[in-house]
Parts: sequence; C-alpha cells; structure tokens
Amino acid sequence: MIATILPGSSNFHAVDYNERKVAKGVARLLEIQNFGALGEVRKPTPEELTQFLMEYSSMNPRIQKAQFHVAISCKGHEMSEQQLLDFAHQYLQEMGYAEPGQPWLIYSHNDTDNAHLHIVTSRIAPDGHKIQHDHERRRSQAVIDKILGTDRTQKTEKDIEAAKQYSFSSFAQFKAVMGTMGYEVFQKDGNVFVKQGGRIQKKLPLTEIEALYKKGYQDKARNRQLRAYLKKYRDVCANKEELQKEMKKNFGVDVVFFGKKDKPYGYILIDHANKTVIHGARVLAVEELLDFATPEQRFDRIEAFIDQLLTLNPKITQGKIFQKLKKQRAYIKKGVIYYDGQSRPLPPFMAKAIDRNNRISFIEKFRPQNAAEVEMLCKVFKVDRPDLVDISTERPPKYAYSVGRLHEIFNDPEVKSPRSVMYQEGFIIRQVDDTYYAINFKEHILINLNEEGFDVERVKKKSRKQKRNGVPFKKSKKKTLNPIKSLQRKSHQGLGKLRKEGVGSHSANREWEVGKKTNYDDVDDGRSLKI
Repeated sequence: MIATILPGSSNFHAVDYNERKVAKGVARLLEIQNFGALGEVRKPTPEELTQFLMEYSSMNPRIQKAQFHVAISCKGHEMSEQQLLDFAHQYLQEMGYAEPGQPWLIYSHNDTDNAHLHIVTSRIAPDGHKIQHDHERRRSQAVIDKILGTDRTQKTEKDIEAAKQYSFSSFAQFKAVMGTMGYEVFQKDGNVFVKQGGRIQKKLPLTEIEALYKKGYQDKARNRQLRAYLKKYRDVCANKEELQKEMKKNFGVDVVFFGKKDKPYGYILIDHANKTVIHGARVLAVEELLDFATPEQRFDRIEAFIDQLLTLNPKITQGKIFQKLKKQRAYIKKGVIYYDGQSRPLPPFMAKAIDRNNRISFIEKFRPQNAAEVEMLCKVFKVDRPDLVDISTERPPKYAYSVGRLHEIFNDPEVKSPRSVMYQEGFIIRQVDDTYYAINFKEHILINLNEEGFDVERVKKKSRKQKRNGVPFKKSKKKTLNPIKSLQRKSHQGLGKLRKEGVGSHSANREWEVGKKTNYDDVDDGRSLKI
C-alpha cells in the first residue's frame, strides 16, 4: 500500500485534474462529503466544486496553498474499491482530515495496472485552524503501517534478507534490487543506509554487502533468451517505459536504466524468477535496445508492429491496437494507418483479420456457453473462425431478468403474438433447425428458448402462402417478364444493332460509365474512379 502526497495548490487544480479523468472515462467520483447542497439535486460541475473548496479555505487567508491531494494505491487489484475506500476513511482520520464538516472528494481511477484512489480536501479544519502538516510524509507512512498492522522495522529486515538472496556483482545492483521493493539505498562512510517513507529504516556495514558480490557469473543461455524477449517487445513498444512494463508483466523482469530519463547511458536486468541481476550490456547494447522507430521508418514499423500484435494475440481488436498506436501518435481506421497527417492502407489480410476480431469481440459480449450458440452467432455476424470465440461459463448480468421478462410475455393471456411483443422489447427470433433463439443486440443477451422452457410453437413464423379450400395456390409455370426489364432489353438490342451498322454514338454505353459490374463501396470511396 502506497500513499503519495501530491503538490499543494491555491486554486485546487487537483479537482480539474480528476474531473478530466472522469470525462475521459478512466475515473469516477466515488464520494463527496460536506459540500453543502452541492450534488443533492444534480451533479456539480468542476467549477462549482473548486469554488466551494476555495471559499471554504478562505476562512484562513494565511494559508496560501490550502489544497491537500493524496493518491492511495495498492499492488494490482489486491484490494477492492470498497476496501480502498474504507482504507481512505481511516487514513483521513489518522492524518487529521476527518473532523465533522471537513469537505473532501474521493475519486476512483482505473487507468493503471494498480487500483488507486485520489483524495482532494483542504488543509483548513472546519473551525479555521490549519491541520497539522509537520513531517507529513513520515507520518503518512506511519499511518499506513498502523492501519495495515505492519512492523516496518521487521519488514525492512525481511526485505534486506530477500535482496541478499539475489546474485549481484556491485553495490549499484544491490541498490537496484532494493529499489524494486520500494526502498531508497545509499552508502556513506562505509555504511549502507536503507530508507523508506522519509526515514532511515536500517543501517548496516558496506562490507556485509560487498561479501555477497559474485563476480563473473553468467548464464549465457538465459542471456540469449532475455535478448530475444527484449528485441521482440522493443519492436512492439513505443518507448522504454512501455518496454519496462511489458517485460515486468510478461516475464517478471525489471529493466532499470541509469542516467538521464530521456537519455540513459546503461541499464541492468533484474530477473526475479532466477534471482539474478544482469548487466544490460551482456544482453543487448543500450543503443540497440532503445532503437525505436524513426519518423521515416514509422509506417513500415507500424505495419510490422500490428502484424506482431496479431501474432502475439490473434484476437486483438481495432480498439486495443488503437490504444497501442496512440502512444506512437498513429491510429488505424477502416483498414488504413494514419500517422503524422499521412495515411497508408493496411495489407488486406491484416484489415480482414482485425475486422473479424472486432466481430468476435462483439460476439463474446453475449457470453455464449456452448458450440451451438457460438456457431449461430458467427453466422449472424459473418465470422468464419468460430474456433477463436471463447465459450463463457457465466451469462450476462441482465440474462436472468430478460428470461423472466420473456416468461411474463408468454404467460400474459392478452398477448396473442409473443414474437411481436418480444420485438418491441428489443428481441429478434433466430431459428437453427428446431432450436429457437431470442437475441437482444443492444443488451447482448442470447436466450435459447427451447432450453428455458418456452413454447416455441408460439414464435414460429406463419406461412404466408394463399390457400384455396385448404390447398395452396400453384405458381404458373409461364414466365412473365418485368415490363421495365423488357423495355431495357429491347433498348440494348436496338443499340447493338445500331453499333453493328456503324450508326451508334462513339461514346454510347462505355463499360466503365454504365453496365460495369462493380461494388458501390468502391465507387463511393474513390477506388474505382479514373482521374
């Protein structure tokens, strides 16, 4: 659990920051407390929230930066949103920000791999005094430990012992291992200091660490494997930050760079699976590792990037590819790559695969539970690879309600045609052999009417053939020509005769002007036009 106290502000810019996240759909306002009438009738605007906090804080004009903004995050999703909210309430109480009448906003964010909340409040208490802020970061860490029941000293010693189990050959490598555990480590006067939460947690002699150095150790087979991983993901990542994230997520390997953020001079790999620290130069030169695409190469690299994404995930959709390409200032739309004001069509096989994946993604929203349902949905959405569709073990959230609603329709004695009423409810009927399905495309609901005990006889289509004395009319065998088509045929025959006699217009009836068998879409988007 980490609490990061963010910079203060006189104009409460944290409200605007969080509300922009809400507008983008990656955050939501989880809780609003003690804002008077705001939010009781309608959702307050960001300006109204900011104005309220500024007016509230004006009761103590000596405090210039009254904003208190803190982010609380846990590892991955080890805590639910409600558990994080409960933790936030305890944190505010222990830090002195939960007196009766204290206004605060709590936002839940979902734009990273770690579940986290943002809290925005004022450093001014309801009676006008400034809330204590001395050694705030140290107190914050102590509060976290208290809430979680953590013995910080004991945990630090345990983490140091865990770091000693790694194979490393320098102090810098030991420091990097401790860094992945959230510690700041430095040496001074022959001692090593381990710091966290703004406080020195442990001091030990440098010689104790130096005795653990393992010079010359190399696992060449593992180095070759890591080299392949780095090159593979370098080619599908936009920058070193994304590369670090992918290596950590997929292989449990931390890539730690040295030097300036925008121009590192070296790096090391921390292989947690094998508890080894490897000098990066032994695996792949830093210049080669950071050889990301140049603007001139971008189209070729983007195309190769998409191809690699499809190889790694044959079901990747346009939306997910779009998010990946966004980091490279590029995007795809309807089978076309757009970058820096220019465009280039994707190869047809890629465009077709992405379109298919989009359809598969939509099919999976229905959560089909067997091969028959998959096969039927694939026919509806024109997908030729039913083997790529995942079979679900759960129905959509509204499935039970929808089944109940359809039973109400069938059981209503006033309903003569369930099929018509179901259509008004958003359902269409699809028949496969003797099985009938009700499909709601808006809510992504698929119901097997036979399995759910419905009387399918009531949804069968009635024959529209006219009968005379119970016997269907027989169609006349005589073929009747459409009068318009007949006239067109005679017209073309006449033109043919004229051309044979050399009388017809030289420009009459050119194939590319009329009569050409082509696709209307090709004409609409300009692919068939000759200029």
